[in-house]
Amino acid sequence: MVKYGYIILTFLFLSCHITKTTNSWKNKEYKNYHPNKTLILGVTPNLEAKSIYEKELKGALTKRNLEALKASEVLSPAFNANKQGEVAIEKEVKYLKGLGFDAIIIAAIKGFDEKIPFDSAIFKIDDSFFGFENYYFLNQDIYYNRDYYTKYKVFHLEVSLYNLTSKNEKALVWIGTYDIVDPQKVKETIKKCVRKILKSLENEGLIYKPN
Repeated sequence: MVKYGYIILTFLFLSCHITKTTNSWKNKEYKNYHPNKTLILGVTPNLEAKSIYEKELKGALTKRNLEALKASEVLSPAFNANKQGEVAIEKEVKYLKGLGFDAIIIAAIKGFDEKIPFDSAIFKIDDSFFGFENYYFLNQDIYYNRDYYTKYKVFHLEVSLYNLTSKNEKALVWIGTYDIVDPQKVKETIKKCVRKILKSLENEGLIYKPN
């Protein structure tokens, strides 16, 4: 008798468009560090994604009584529109310090992987004991389904927090990395990313939970 109850769809998570934290590291020199005024910068050619990311993170930090501004509110459009040299970037940092910023949190997509999952059934080792009939029944679609292999992308997001007032050249306070699986809806995906970023910052003791 075929055991239908053991059928589990492969990569069911794809319908959820998962954002997963892959790493979170905090500089030990900043044990009790808390930013006061933070610039939020998204590095992407997708202006819609950049705008949503900066707006969402600003709103979340503001709810935690932290002063935060979007890069689009502070930096000149030319800064993002053109590639900047080290001297120009240092000049911009000096400008930000003059405005009272002591931190900057920057997010950038560092690449992606293309995955090819099996669009079929996964079953446990125990399932083999139900016989050839059950095994063949669950796998025969391979013959007929041209979409058996469905490609999807996993984007790698890197988010870094820098202390702008540090005299130490190594002013990196924290860095977190995230995998974004098969993003389709920009706003929904970014909101999930922001929630993950905030969770990481809370866990590292860099920000407090909202009241």
